[in-house]
Amino acid sequence: MTNTAYDGAAIDGRAYLDVVDLAHRAPGWLDGLIAGWSAYGLGAFVLLMLIAWWQARRAGTPAAVTALAVPLVTVLAFGVDSLLKLAVREDRPCRRLHAATLEACPAPGDWSFPSNHAAIASAAAFALLLVSRRLGLIALAAAIPMAASRVWVGVHYPHDVLIGFAVGALVSLLATWAVRRKQSALAIRLEHGPLRRLLAAG
Repeated sequence: MTNTAYDGAAIDGRAYLDVVDLAHRAPGWLDGLIAGWSAYGLGAFVLLMLIAWWQARRAGTPAAVTALAVPLVTVLAFGVDSLLKLAVREDRPCRRLHAATLEACPAPGDWSFPSNHAAIASAAAFALLLVSRRLGLIALAAAIPMAASRVWVGVHYPHDVLIGFAVGALVSLLATWAVRRKQSALAIRLEHGPLRRLLAAG
């Protein structure tokens, strides 16, 4: 057994097994829908980022600066989350509890805590909220089932996705807020550079 910082099964292993059991008893079409969203749903956040950027270009250069920062903020949240994974080194629940899962259990060393999918989805959603309230709410509505789907398919404990979601939200709000504070100054610096075509329509 891999030596981990803590045993996630002791936290909410029972809840994890209940969710996995429910997934096995659910209709096949529902499992397929959730598994598909879990595997490919992050692409929806990329699409929302592109829409936010396109709309921000029409609003003016400062707003476009913040919109362009959304992917970078999301990558930053992913990086922070990944560092936490390396620090905690929690085994995947499907490996620790030997559960049969909808998604193939990741290899040893692909740590479970916190969930990268949850962090990425959350970071994108909260960053988008500071660019466009409407798009941010759509992204948030998509981020919650993305996080939950990772437990359903069997690759994360519930606490993995909850903490991953919180990490993404915290990093995103702090980083995007910092960019918004400086967006006018950044726009002046960037509007005569190679990124100028990305910052304004026309």
